[in-house]
Amino acid sequence: MKPAGPIPVDYRGRVDGALLIGGHDAEALIAAAGDTPLFVYDLAIVRARIARLRHALPDVRIHYAMKANPYPPLLAGMTALVDGFDVASAGELRRALAAGARADAMSFAGPGKRDDELAVALAEGVTLNLESEGEAARALAIAARTGRRPRLAVRVNPDFELRGSGMRMGGGAKPFGVDAERAAALVARVVAAGAEYRGLHIFAGSQSLDAEAIAEAQARGCALAARIAAESGIVPPLVNLGGGFGIPYFAGDEPLAVEAIGRALDATLAAARGTLPGTRFAIELGRWLVGEAGVYLTRIVDRKVSHGEVFLVVDGGLHHQLAASGNFGTVVRRNYPVAVAGRFGVAPEEVASIVGCLCTPLDRLADKVALPMAAAGDVVALFLAGAYGASASPQAFLGHPPPREILIDGEADQPLFVRS
Repeated sequence: MKPAGPIPVDYRGRVDGALLIGGHDAEALIAAAGDTPLFVYDLAIVRARIARLRHALPDVRIHYAMKANPYPPLLAGMTALVDGFDVASAGELRRALAAGARADAMSFAGPGKRDDELAVALAEGVTLNLESEGEAARALAIAARTGRRPRLAVRVNPDFELRGSGMRMGGGAKPFGVDAERAAALVARVVAAGAEYRGLHIFAGSQSLDAEAIAEAQARGCALAARIAAESGIVPPLVNLGGGFGIPYFAGDEPLAVEAIGRALDATLAAARGTLPGTRFAIELGRWLVGEAGVYLTRIVDRKVSHGEVFLVVDGGLHHQLAASGNFGTVVRRNYPVAVAGRFGVAPEEVASIVGCLCTPLDRLADKVALPMAAAGDVVALFLAGAYGASASPQAFLGHPPPREILIDGEADQPLFVRS
């Protein structure tokens, strides 16, 4: 038997053994959406996360990194909750605008932006986070041809990394951002060219559950911003300190202590006021805001035994939940939290593996986990499905249909939004 991750506290209530998501029975949600596989997102959980974050970090702007989950109804709900959106393609940019996000509160990061993407961002008035001197030259040239004053920030490849992060995006040679020692020269060049300078973007890593490590990275980010300001003689209007906030996917993981991060960041920002007068600060979060708000529901289509091992074969799989299968940046495969939705909270009765419908041994959503007895027709609930699920998985693989998605609001009498 292998352990599964902890089920988030928002889902530990039940009625007669049935899993409730935002007060709705899982089977009722499936009926409303039309079928499985189904992603369910609860906006009430997102709202509560953001409220907690604002209480812990009252002087910091909250930006949503929409690569975590670009589902349009969710984006529409987020526009009233966050201070800005961070996008990583022209497609994301257009989707954010369609959801009601303000262009002047949007930033566009990512290496390899094409000229047409730069042109769209400049035309809409979106801030470009420049990843290189070459990208700066292209953006300035396009702005000159189109007669627009570009809004430009400089993304910095910091000379440090976020300790204990799942993906390290700073320190050493990286495709992201301008190396720290070259950033001041690029800032000066952007300002001299007449651009509207929007500040610095410093992202050191992601998916950390270590509050002390995140606080240390934020302090070093502020110090780096002050150094670039001193070297360039230009104070940044905004410093985006990136994200890095993780969520507890696996057995033994503990939730991140955001209040401790807030206390440390308050002290850091107080000390930075002398070197960065008038600078505003932001953090850029994706999975911490939406990850625990999502559940993936998939129905068992077959129960089989092979060499004494039980396999529950479901109608979903890695083509919807690549990360849960262990094939999205995980070195050692471990189990996400999982349950049988109709027997939620029932004591385990067997050890089983949950496998998808794809013809590949990689399609395994849970490996030898303890579960109550389940049969064909039962629904499996895979938690922490609100981030890097449908949009981060190979949906075209083997020609299976895309998953359904639905947004609910567990704190209000809101309609259900279903994407066809």
